[in-house]
Amino acid sequence: MAAAEWAVRRPHPQLRPVIARYLGYTRRGVALRTHRGLPSRHVTVAISLAEPIRFTGMPGPDSSPGTFAAALGGMHTAPALIAQDAFQSGVHIEIDALAVPVLFGVPAAELAGCVVDVGELGPKHLPEQLAEARTWDDRFAILDDAFRRTLTDRVRSPEIGWAWRRLTATGGLIRVEELAAEVGWSRRHFAGRFRRELGLPPKQAARVLRFERAVGKLRQEAIDLATLAADCGFYDQAHLSNEWRALAGCSPRTWIAEELSAHSGPRTARRSAS
Repeated sequence: MAAAEWAVRRPHPQLRPVIARYLGYTRRGVALRTHRGLPSRHVTVAISLAEPIRFTGMPGPDSSPGTFAAALGGMHTAPALIAQDAFQSGVHIEIDALAVPVLFGVPAAELAGCVVDVGELGPKHLPEQLAEARTWDDRFAILDDAFRRTLTDRVRSPEIGWAWRRLTATGGLIRVEELAAEVGWSRRHFAGRFRRELGLPPKQAARVLRFERAVGKLRQEAIDLATLAADCGFYDQAHLSNEWRALAGCSPRTWIAEELSAHSGPRTARRSAS
């Protein structure tokens, strides 16, 4: 297993409604050649402090592979394939999907299934600034300053915000019809507004949330796939496996053997001062 250093911190209080956390990492001796960037509830920013990030496969069918020092990825329903070097260092930032207009000035739908250079829409020169910093706390402070400067006063839909929180709280297990009724809109109007705000239709967002919950459980504990399927709202183990192949690009057992065994993740990370 690769030797790894992790540093996790919540952002400045002004940013906490829009950014979930910063994750810094340094890994040596990485053996797995390709990493699968999995669908999740977050829009993500990945900034390398070593070699640029090489995407060999994009999550959207209309995007071509590319190389980025700082990459911004929208919500997606297929894996992003990333070539891995033996040595890696960088920062991963988890952003509320509803915060894309607030931080980057564009609708989330424009980023769905895409990966773009952060500097095109957000703070510029972040890789250089972070590389010059000496500690993780210094790097996180740079991120706080950069993203606080990009904040806009764009208003997010309170109805879609409420529905998104409700959907995430249930792990994707509430029906779209029920969400629309609770908001007080027709199903068609609700689905259209939801997609414009987040970049995915509500049914696809629910798929991602169920899948993300299953990934999280596997990271936390050893659990058989039939039990995992029942716990996370899949019809049965076959349904779980089919969804996993669609969203991760491989079977659950392949992912466990390759990714889970090679990547301990930030559960063991030291906590930086918040």
